[in-house]
Amino acid sequence: MIELTKGQELVLVTDDGTPLKRIRMGVGWDKARNAGFAGTGAPDIDLDASAVSFGDGQLLDAAFYNNLTSRDGSVVHLGDNLTGSGEGDDEELTVDLEKVHPRIDTIVFLVSSYQGHELEWIRNAYCRIVDENDVELARFTLTNGVPETGMAMAKLSRDGDRWRLRAIGEGIKVKVPTESVAALRPYL
Repeated sequence: MIELTKGQELVLVTDDGTPLKRIRMGVGWDKARNAGFAGTGAPDIDLDASAVSFGDGQLLDAAFYNNLTSRDGSVVHLGDNLTGSGEGDDEELTVDLEKVHPRIDTIVFLVSSYQGHELEWIRNAYCRIVDENDVELARFTLTNGVPETGMAMAKLSRDGDRWRLRAIGEGIKVKVPTESVAALRPYL
């Protein structure tokens, strides 16, 4: 497993160089103990993981809490977690890399706060990539709070017959994935 830093890339291949066929992106978070106003009892933080697919800089598809499967069936959102409570990944998306439509050259993974909470209200946030054998390949950990309502976590980019993963880790002003296109364009 590689702990990625902003801008770091990983080629998604097996040990013998064979392109990976399937991956799972998991995100996890906890509500910060001091979230909210003193004495009011902080609300739960509803973060949403999304995968937004682009081709030549144009939005082509998205998979998220309200559209669980991409049109080509390659990206599947495995369900919405409204609180971030519990151990392990809070939300997951699977990507069948062999099924991704040929026009799609980039898939950006993002996390957004549906209720508009800034990401300074969360702790222990991470994004991780797991292969089809449930082996964790890479992890990107959010170490500092972000004064935005969303974060471009990572992107997948086509590289011939294989894919590359690049850690982004940049805050963006977005609450729902349908608002994210302009905010994500600089990372394509």
